[in-house]
Amino acid sequence: MSPSLLVPLLATTIGSYANAPAGTVSQLPPEILNRKAIEAQRQAQQQGSSGPQIPAQVAGCVDDMEANPAIGARAAQAALDRAKGEARVRAGLCLGVALGAMERWDEARAAFLQARDTAAATDAASRARLGAMAGNAALAGGTAGTALPILDTAKRDAQTAGDADLLGTIALDRARALVSLGQLPQAASALADARVAIPNNAQAWLLSATLSRRQNQLGDAQTQIERAAQLDPVDPEIGLEAGVIAVLAGREEAARKSWQSVVSTAPDSEPAKTARTYLAQLAQGSAKP
Repeated sequence: MSPSLLVPLLATTIGSYANAPAGTVSQLPPEILNRKAIEAQRQAQQQGSSGPQIPAQVAGCVDDMEANPAIGARAAQAALDRAKGEARVRAGLCLGVALGAMERWDEARAAFLQARDTAAATDAASRARLGAMAGNAALAGGTAGTALPILDTAKRDAQTAGDADLLGTIALDRARALVSLGQLPQAASALADARVAIPNNAQAWLLSATLSRRQNQLGDAQTQIERAAQLDPVDPEIGLEAGVIAVLAGREEAARKSWQSVVSTAPDSEPAKTARTYLAQLAQGSAKP
């Protein structure tokens, strides 16, 4: 399972709670921690700015988590034990992130769900983000069957909130879950939703191309991989998939160029290792990705 999991929702969730009244993964992606935004807010606070304040429970947990996730988890649990009302949402969010950093996915999912259920029923945006993180943790833990109903609920909350970017992110995770469960037509529908919600997201088009190729819809796959390449021309995963689609369509020279480009632009990457294998197979006249 690709650890693009634990989608970059923490930054927006922190922002949401910073403005609220008081009351893929062995390492989290940098955008989740949103360190630049947090540091900028800290500097503004030190300079007497009246801008949004970072909740102490969240900022402290992020600091601890970077140095030692176990310390972060203990700090968040202590904050959760003391918290009342909306403060429990912030502490639960932070606990889930710390647990995710340690790959304790079941516990992370439970923490995110508890935070979601504590959030006000009228706060659909926060409930959607927290639900998406819970579903994401379930996917990271390899339990697609558990992830799917959580993501379905998050989708409804995101629709209520009118958050197109979040809807797109949830759609991508729903597609991953559905593929894991062997429900390919439903996965294709989820990816179509993602392309509508986040049309400039290269991953949405790459995953669409991969699924179309798996369903032997090579025309659709070619159109989708071309769009992915337009959006992110140096992504080695896109180059690798473009070559696979080309060779299955009988265009060996196009496949060779795609795979060579992967080796040239990202020589130490996993896609480059796979591309070298495919190129060797082509040279032997037996390319069967």
